[in-house]
Amino acid sequence: MFSLFSKKKKFKASCDLSGSPLERESAYLVSTAQIISSRKFWDNIMTEPDTMTYTEAYFKSGDQTATNIRGMIFKKYADKDRAWVISDSHLHLFDIDESAAKTVANEWWDSEGKEVPQELENSLAGLDESSFEEIKSYAVKEAGRRLVQV
Repeated sequence: MFSLFSKKKKFKASCDLSGSPLERESAYLVSTAQIISSRKFWDNIMTEPDTMTYTEAYFKSGDQTATNIRGMIFKKYADKDRAWVISDSHLHLFDIDESAAKTVANEWWDSEGKEVPQELENSLAGLDESSFEEIKSYAVKEAGRRLVQV
C-alpha cells in the first residue's frame, strides 16, 4: 500500500568513457566496434595525462613495458563486445551516425538501461580478423605518435 505513494527512482546513467553522470539529452549509444575503430579515439586515449608517459616511452625508446601497457589499454576497450553509453562531449571522437546513436540511446533510456539492440552487443562479429588486427596495431603501435617529439 505504501509503495503506491513512494517516489519512483529517477534513472541514472554515467558515461562509459569518462564516468561522468549523464542526462537523457546528452546520452548516445555506440558499439564496441565503433569505439575501437576510431583513430581519433585511440589518439585521445593514448595521450591522456595517465597514459602519455607510456606513449612517450614507447615512441622514444621502444620500452617493452610501455608496449605491454598500451596493449592492455587496447584490451580494456576491445575485450567485451557491448553497447557503450557515451556523452555528447565525446561524439567528436567517432565517425558515426549521431542521429541513430541518439535514437537507440533514447530507447535504452526509456527502458532504464535494459533494452539494447543486438547489433550493438555483437558488433565485433562484423569485424574480420585482419580489420581487428589493423585496429589493434594502430592503437598499440601508432596512436599518439604525432604528439611525441622523438
